[in-house]
Amino acid sequence: MKKKILFFDIDGTLYNSEKKLPKATYDAIQKAKENGHEVAIATGRSPFFLKPVLDELGLNSYISFNGQYVVYQGRVISKRPIPIDTIERLVAQATNENSPIVYLDNKKMTSALEENQKVRVSMDSLFYPMPEVDEEYYKHSDTYQILLYIDEEDERRYATLYPELKLIRWHKYSVDVINHDVSKAYGIEQFLNHTEFNMEDAIAFGDGLNDIEMLKAVGTSVAMGNGHEKAKEVATFVADHVDHDGLSKAMKKLGLC
Repeated sequence: MKKKILFFDIDGTLYNSEKKLPKATYDAIQKAKENGHEVAIATGRSPFFLKPVLDELGLNSYISFNGQYVVYQGRVISKRPIPIDTIERLVAQATNENSPIVYLDNKKMTSALEENQKVRVSMDSLFYPMPEVDEEYYKHSDTYQILLYIDEEDERRYATLYPELKLIRWHKYSVDVINHDVSKAYGIEQFLNHTEFNMEDAIAFGDGLNDIEMLKAVGTSVAMGNGHEKAKEVATFVADHVDHDGLSKAMKKLGLC
């Protein structure tokens, strides 16, 4: 078959409910690489949070922060930090409303608060330690993503107040905050500009709300059986549950491995 470029979300797609990479998934991706297909990660995670999966799969290309920071074969090809004036407005309001904030650049995450139960619960869900504290870190480094801890009612209010931003819920306590015109699909576009592939050659695999744009944009898309219903609605087809080797089965169905 014609060589394809494959983009994989991590949580709920590559990683199962135990945050582990199933052997069948590992084998399928290695076989796809052997067959000449190019493989990249497309995630809401930060670059510093990707090293384990990149090392395990032998990859050096990824779309991180939902498209805000893109690396192709180890080289940064696109960066879209959140404008500092927008961050300052958001921080002032969130601080006034006692809504926790976590800042992420390409090296680490920092919290504006030393301790908060909602932040801790969300970090535990990622099997990640509490971030270090530096409430003014955003003043000294580019910020590519913010974790804002608000409920769904406040999410709608913030979305109206900050049209220049996009809020994507990833946890019951928290939303990812990025630039409004950036998504994994945007990241894929930047990525493809540095390859001989076009969008029809791209295949995306995902499960969450932050995967919807890329599932709609690529030539072929696969939503995991455990995925959000809105992701399933836009996909070319729906795979089995990630815990039942849904990803490897879908790759075999597509003739990739």
